[in-house]
Amino acid sequence: MAGNFWQSSHCKQWLLTQEFLVRERSEDLQILGEVEYQKIMMFYANVIQAIGEHLKLRQQVIATATVYFKRFYSKHSLKSCDPLLLAPTCIFLATKVEEFGPLSNSRFASSVSNAIKNKFSYAFPNDFIYNIKHILECEFYLLELMDCCLVVYHPYRPLVQYCNDMGMSDMLLPIAWKIVNDSYRTDAILLYPPFQIALACLHMACVIQNQEARTKIWFAELNVDMDKVIEITHLILKLYDLWKTFDERNEISGLLKKMPRAQLVEVKEEATQPSNATIGGK
Repeated sequence: MAGNFWQSSHCKQWLLTQEFLVRERSEDLQILGEVEYQKIMMFYANVIQAIGEHLKLRQQVIATATVYFKRFYSKHSLKSCDPLLLAPTCIFLATKVEEFGPLSNSRFASSVSNAIKNKFSYAFPNDFIYNIKHILECEFYLLELMDCCLVVYHPYRPLVQYCNDMGMSDMLLPIAWKIVNDSYRTDAILLYPPFQIALACLHMACVIQNQEARTKIWFAELNVDMDKVIEITHLILKLYDLWKTFDERNEISGLLKKMPRAQLVEVKEEATQPSNATIGGK
């Protein structure tokens, strides 16, 4: 693991640009509108969250899985791999990278199936159609796409440091932490360093708690690009605006039917061979 963010693969390989994301998503956006695409991404982030909570994972494990999911589709079309398979695969890989365990394959597959059945039956009437062999095969595909760049730097640590530096952890940290969790429903983690995301969420918490005037000098003394912080704030506010109008239970089935579909590939008994895990070509 790199000693600091600036020397990490996260910084050097996985800070993308908005232009790059638009270009790579162009195939999907010919079928889905931008808002529809974002709703699908939000929905699968909720799926990852629900599975993670069912497994009683730490929030950082869930966040790492969400980043893997977003990284994959930053360079692949939705039709290249069924998101319903990729979501638990990202969690499966994240539990290893974040050293959460031991977690048996059978327990994991059963927990995924139960979480999908209990939480998302309105979206998946056939429940979870994959098994652990599909997940293991999809894991190889995910690792290849990410070039084995598995270390993810999150906004949580700098957020705690900033709150402590302000001397306002009790007042600001719980709210800012929740906003950081919400930020994973946006593209912020693909576009900005985690410390900037932490600052944006902290500033939003200050506004919510009516502490903006009290913390104005602290923010003014920071040696950071506040324009980037404002951009992140706008991304999160757009998310909240979208949430207000997104009736997930009633809308998502139609969106999933409209979504580009992956082609089925024949399953093999060996985990190292291509499977019918709804994985397409690159």
